[in-house]
Amino acid sequence: MHQLPLTGYLRLPQIIGNPKAEPPIPAIIPVSKSTWWQGIKDGRYPKPVKLSARTTAWKVEDIRALIEQLA
Repeated sequence: MHQLPLTGYLRLPQIIGNPKAEPPIPAIIPVSKSTWWQGIKDGRYPKPVKLSARTTAWKVEDIRALIEQLA
C-alpha cells in the first residue's frame, strides 16, 4: 500500500499517478484524468480544495476514506 501522510493534501498526479515523471509516480487510484474529474462531477470521488488560483488538491483524509470505500 502507498505511504500516505496522516494529514495534508495530495495533488492529482499523486492520486492517479504519472508514469512520465522522473521518477515515475505510482497511482493510488488507477484511473485517467478525465475519469477522475467525471467521478468528482458524479459524486463518486471527493471534491477538491483550491489552495490558490492555480493549485488544486485533495485532503489526504478524503482520499483515505475513498480507498476504504473502494476496498
